[in-house]
Amino acid sequence: MESQAQNSEAVIDIRQVSTRFGDHVVHSGIDLEVRRAEIFAVIGGSGSGKSTLLREMILLQRPNEGSIRVLGVDLQSLGDEEALALRQRWGVMFQHGGLFGSLTVMENVGLPLREHTALGDRLIDEIAASKLAMTGLKPEVGAQYPSELSGGMMKRASLARALALDPELLFLDEPTAGLDPDSAAGVDELVLKLRDLFGLTIVMITHDLDLLWQVADRVAVLADGKVQGVGSMSELSRMDKPAIRQFFDGPRGRAAQQQDRLHAGLPESETIGEPSSKPK
Repeated sequence: MESQAQNSEAVIDIRQVSTRFGDHVVHSGIDLEVRRAEIFAVIGGSGSGKSTLLREMILLQRPNEGSIRVLGVDLQSLGDEEALALRQRWGVMFQHGGLFGSLTVMENVGLPLREHTALGDRLIDEIAASKLAMTGLKPEVGAQYPSELSGGMMKRASLARALALDPELLFLDEPTAGLDPDSAAGVDELVLKLRDLFGLTIVMITHDLDLLWQVADRVAVLADGKVQGVGSMSELSRMDKPAIRQFFDGPRGRAAQQQDRLHAGLPESETIGEPSSKPK
């Protein structure tokens, strides 16, 4: 897809980040920049460090070396109060939802508002209901408990909670993992809608090739502790590094590219493995 990001301002600026667990090197001098109002994806094989990088961006972990700036704030020098204030400017949708099983969906979505604002219960419930509607959930879902939800509904409820405080920045951890194709496609459309309506900057960790082709403005590929390449999926498809080729070669990669061509109204490729010519 063509990027909607009109502002090149760096919302996230990662410089020379290195991370080690004992003798194991996870990241070695990583540099990345996420621009305002773009959908930026981080991909890589198992053990590539993409989830660790996400944890470092949301203050759940600190790198051994380097700097990470989010929304203009240096994460390495934050005190507790500053960290709390910064966390209220972003939302996080965790891979497995992260909803509290003892609370209804409405109570889960309203929880950040109860923790971080002085709003009354009635107004919080109204805001929570609007967030549920925004993510495509019916009003009656608010009275249900997480255990009663399907996988797709769980993802949407978790996203509604991530949006509760009207964040500037949204982090999505495997937003379509475990979903059937129809539910996954619904999440694709929702992510684009949220960015386009509210100008959100969205960072996602994913292995969903369809999501990458249909939604991501730029994608960073991690492997062997380093960034192997950054660009649109079309740009990456023309790179010949093995760590990048794995996302384009083979049945899954070719199928995702063919789907992207069909989505763009282009004829199916006659050459197996031909990269999409759709402009990014």
